[in-house]
Amino acid sequence: MKLEHVAINVEDARAMAAWYVEHCGMSYIRKTDTIPYIHFLLDSSGQSVIELYSNPEVPLPDYRNMKPRILHFAFVVEDMQTEHQRLITAGATALGDIETLPDGSQLCFMRDPWGLTIQLAKRSTPLV
Repeated sequence: MKLEHVAINVEDARAMAAWYVEHCGMSYIRKTDTIPYIHFLLDSSGQSVIELYSNPEVPLPDYRNMKPRILHFAFVVEDMQTEHQRLITAGATALGDIETLPDGSQLCFMRDPWGLTIQLAKRSTPLV
């Protein structure tokens, strides 16, 4: 089987999707302009899809108070410092410092403007 997408219910799917398109290199592959405002976003590699939707009939997780390792979107970056600062300028909030692992990989956690955790990853050996 091939994983098609990962979906999460969010506070404002339209605004959040626009932010991820503008600041994280994602692109729309499908969206609706009526509730629940379903937005399928494709990453810049053309391999990963996330679905953001706003369905008021189901519980909305408290992303702002979740520990970063419970749920996060991880993005591969080439220049950790530049991307970290660029996302902060775009409205993200840093959650601690950039961490360098024993193998030389760098990781950091941030929250997007809606409180969802983003991880930036510059791995010495890519996962895929």
